Amino acid sequence: MDISDGSLQDARNILYPTQAWYCIGLFIFIIATFQWISFLHSKFAWRRQTSSTSDPEHASVHHRRAFSWCRIPLGLVNAYRVISFRWTLEFGKSYTLNMAEVFVTMAYIIFLFVWAFINTTDLEGYTLDIGYWCDRSGMLAASQFPLITALGTKNNIVSLITGISYDKLNYVHRMMSRVVFILLLVHAGSEVVNNAPFQPFFAQQWLLCGLTSMVAFTILCIVSLRPIRAQAYELFFYVHFAMALIFLIGAYVHTQNFAVAFWIYPCFAIWGLDRLIRFLRLVVFNHSYFGFRSGSTMDATAEVLSDDFVRLRFRRPSHFHWTPGQTAYLIMPSVSRLPFEAHPFTIASFNSTLFDVHEEQKPTSEKHDEIDLAGSNVGSSVPFWKELVFFINVREGFTARLKDAALKGDKVKVFVDGPYGPSPNLGSYDTSVLVAGGSGVSYALPVLLDIIERVRDGESRCRRVVFIWSIRSLDHIHWINDVLIRALRLAPPYLSISIHIHVTSVAITTETSLHSFGQNDDATPVRDDSRSGTLEVQGGEDVEMSNSSLFAIESVKLAHGRPDLRAILSDEVQVATGRMSVSVCGSQGIVRSVRGALRFPVSSPLSVANGGPSVTLNIESFGYA
Repeated sequence: MDISDGSLQDARNILYPTQAWYCIGLFIFIIATFQWISFLHSKFAWRRQTSSTSDPEHASVHHRRAFSWCRIPLGLVNAYRVISFRWTLEFGKSYTLNMAEVFVTMAYIIFLFVWAFINTTDLEGYTLDIGYWCDRSGMLAASQFPLITALGTKNNIVSLITGISYDKLNYVHRMMSRVVFILLLVHAGSEVVNNAPFQPFFAQQWLLCGLTSMVAFTILCIVSLRPIRAQAYELFFYVHFAMALIFLIGAYVHTQNFAVAFWIYPCFAIWGLDRLIRFLRLVVFNHSYFGFRSGSTMDATAEVLSDDFVRLRFRRPSHFHWTPGQTAYLIMPSVSRLPFEAHPFTIASFNSTLFDVHEEQKPTSEKHDEIDLAGSNVGSSVPFWKELVFFINVREGFTARLKDAALKGDKVKVFVDGPYGPSPNLGSYDTSVLVAGGSGVSYALPVLLDIIERVRDGESRCRRVVFIWSIRSLDHIHWINDVLIRALRLAPPYLSISIHIHVTSVAITTETSLHSFGQNDDATPVRDDSRSGTLEVQGGEDVEMSNSSLFAIESVKLAHGRPDLRAILSDEVQVATGRMSVSVCGSQGIVRSVRGALRFPVSSPLSVANGGPSVTLNIESFGYA
């Protein structure tokens, strides 16, 4: 059988995209294996620790040991975390790529273009023969769209396999789209050169559909650039939906002419399955709106907390359950421009019965307070466990319209879809540090409450929690004032809790503090009734505080100015042993500070080998990554 250039080209055009999928599948399998090993190790470490002692007050009493060769592997794991996820490339003030993302990006670019241009020498010995790679580049690009589509959905198999949340995989979705766009430009340009003169082909449908797809893809790549997404998210949302649909339809018709449409039509199935799952969730969690039950039990109350923040709360659907740190998509037809426009927000409330604990269930050391939790007036803390609560940062567009509705006192109909994203598994950590900026407390507060509950129930080895909250105004403390007091009251005595609240906007004065906190009759001081009168604010004046204030609690500290995260985290690492977790939710500035604080030498292999803590960093960043 004679072998021609044409037969070799056709064979490799089918073979190489398949081989690319095998390689990508292997990479996903390796990532999933490491993720599940890490998860199982955390579970095993916690069970082994809890089985070794039955006394919770001494369960995590560790002492720094001398250098140990046995801890070198753990130190190397810590070094990998630092290099991969804490070393970063920073672009401006709001965009950051960690080294893991840089590696994945470079590896994907090299891999895809090597597969496009390898073995392109024809039978006569000419290298980089355009006939070999002009069609192959298009075939390779087409083969990537099922995975690109899957990574752009909320319910995707990659998240299920690897345990990596869809929002973190969204970076890979955008990166792959842009690399494939370049490959499609190579394909289009080489076809024009290889088939010159090209004008006669313009009358053919497959070419017109291909050009239409490229125009749509170009617009899609432009509106998905970070500055446009950040400044005009709703424009991005609408254009993304329309252009993606136009591109896929055009690509399907274009590839049918070459009998490779089998790479495109799965995209419609993947997208449709995700939408079906989301629709079924909407029906189940919002059944009263679909005629299955009378009444409008999920009408939401929108409250303006400040010029920049709105609190949205409504009754929790009976079948809706979530864990701390998860998000939900909210659809508000009366606020959105389109009826089913969905926006993601972190759930600030706590799905638990922690606050239903009666006096006799409290630790013995706290019974002297003689406070009946069940009978006391629950005040503004009720939403944190009776309802779904969201703290929403007001910007432009949707959130601005929501604020206007709140100012008018309108009830807002809400459809809820979720929950999405993983919950931080902190049960195996001896020390947990929670860092929040502004509405990032939506993430940090439920995690704090979950730690307290799990320690009470003997399901966590944690013995120290540090809660750091940076806010612009002292009035923001009202958002969680009562719930923090009640949570601290329920914390067992062997759990050390330190609360740091930093006010960044204006200096804290006696008059302001008296006005803000002197009238909170619902709050009750905990542990130290003598902390009334004045409170010394770090870096500021003495502040006179009511005996019923949050700041009457000894473990709560108020300071003016931005927190020195490098110093705080360095101090915590110095005194911690065992395993340490740092979770941060805030602006890029806060996230960068935390990353920088946990690099070498604070979190180094030598520190771990000398008995220091192995530090894990969890990031929930604001903005559009």
